[in-house]
Amino acid sequence: MNTLFDNYQLGHIALPNRVVMAPMTRVRAAAGGLATHEMATYYAQRATAGLIVSEGVQPSLIGQSNPGTPGLHTAEQVESWRQVTTAVHANGGRLFAQIMHGGRVSHPSTNGLQPAGPSAVPATGDVFTPTGPQPAPMPRAMTTAEVPEHARSYADAARLGVEAGFDGVELHGANGYLISQFLADNSNLRTDRYGGSIANRIRFAVEAVGQTVDAIGAERTSIRLSPGATIWGVQEDDVPALYTALVKELAQFDLAYLHLEVTTDEATLATLRKLWPGTLMINPGPPLGPGQTTPADADHWLRQGADLISFGRAFISNPDLVERLRNGLPLAAADEVTYFQGGNDGYLTYPPYRYAA
Repeated sequence: MNTLFDNYQLGHIALPNRVVMAPMTRVRAAAGGLATHEMATYYAQRATAGLIVSEGVQPSLIGQSNPGTPGLHTAEQVESWRQVTTAVHANGGRLFAQIMHGGRVSHPSTNGLQPAGPSAVPATGDVFTPTGPQPAPMPRAMTTAEVPEHARSYADAARLGVEAGFDGVELHGANGYLISQFLADNSNLRTDRYGGSIANRIRFAVEAVGQTVDAIGAERTSIRLSPGATIWGVQEDDVPALYTALVKELAQFDLAYLHLEVTTDEATLATLRKLWPGTLMINPGPPLGPGQTTPADADHWLRQGADLISFGRAFISNPDLVERLRNGLPLAAADEVTYFQGGNDGYLTYPPYRYAA
């Protein structure tokens, strides 16, 4: 059986291990969605991961979900990211940018715009705003004519990401954000070519991926999905059929990898593994809540056919996570209060493991 510490050839990129740092929002970007020197340090500290996937990066102003998040839609943002990609590469790492369009999960006080989604159906719960949590607002339903523009925004951001030095991109198709909203039949009430049947509801995801492949190449393009997840109120009543159809369509592109969260039953995930001809990354940890992926979780999914395992919260407080896992060292606990508060405390302040003298 493969282990976490075997190397792996991911398209044109040689990974020294199969431990991936999962994308995690940390809201430390500067005004204007600019990456910072502190962000460069944060990612460079974790460069021993086989691959790092960045926090969600908005591909447009209207695509911004949370305040304090970085973007990839202006020349200034591209320039700001170069310090991050340079630092990671200097430390021997590899870095993909996660392209994340929030869709209806946003607020006018965050970006000055009414959120837009597949339909005029608000998300469930409170969204983050500059003044604290507020109820999710009513989004504007995208017109049929503008839907392709939002699909193309992923490709435009990917092109800028490669220009900024990223090794590739991961489209965020999970966790109730825009691609996920098109997939779910309770957030997508459309009657045009993007709604109704499964074939129509997967169309936006397939177009976004296809345009990104055209922009930067399949070997630099990937996507993350969360089958059956109900985050932000999305509901998929036909998970096996929906994701079987989607994965079959995505398989034509020969992507760098497919990233699946364990948000549905193992039988469905096993079926998707059989359908997917390329690299499969699994994120075993729950998308929400205090739990985190363990070495036992990783071994289980490697036995089930995963090629790469992504770790989220464990990387926050353990910048040397690969070494700790390799040597069976205890993992440091993260202070959840600092996840989204900004500043360097709980961001750059976690040290590597200190051996006793």
